[in-house]
Amino acid sequence: MATDIAPEIKVGDMAPDFTLKDQDQNDVTLSEFRGKKNVVLAFYPLDWSPVCTGENKCLTDDFPRFEGANAEVLGISTDSFFSHKAWAESLGLKHRLLSDMHRTVCKAYGLYFEPLNCAKRATVIVDKNGKVAYVKVQEIKTARDDNEILEVLKTLN
Repeated sequence: MATDIAPEIKVGDMAPDFTLKDQDQNDVTLSEFRGKKNVVLAFYPLDWSPVCTGENKCLTDDFPRFEGANAEVLGISTDSFFSHKAWAESLGLKHRLLSDMHRTVCKAYGLYFEPLNCAKRATVIVDKNGKVAYVKVQEIKTARDDNEILEVLKTLN
């Protein structure tokens, strides 16, 4: 096991700040949302894979519900922003996809999946104060449940 991987993030931790490029090559910095919005970090293994495709389509279908919950949804994988752009356009995704090509963010959050050299399938909700309010790491082939995420968001103000 590589030593540059942090322990898995847990509820109550301060979320490590980061800046990553989205599919339009714009910088997105986690701390920019502090005091404004809760942030749903949807870590997933790979663009174009079946489970990730279905899951990200669901995030887009539920996009108005996330907006209603004053939450920013950020998909994070180790793919390039070029791959993100093509994939987002092909699926009509509404949320931003962040490129963690150097694996720094998935490792900082303890969510690096060594066998595939990618991020685990995990959801981290960061509240407006920059604290982790929810963490769920899933079996790599199991899609996340938006309703569960939305229920947690209802409890945050």
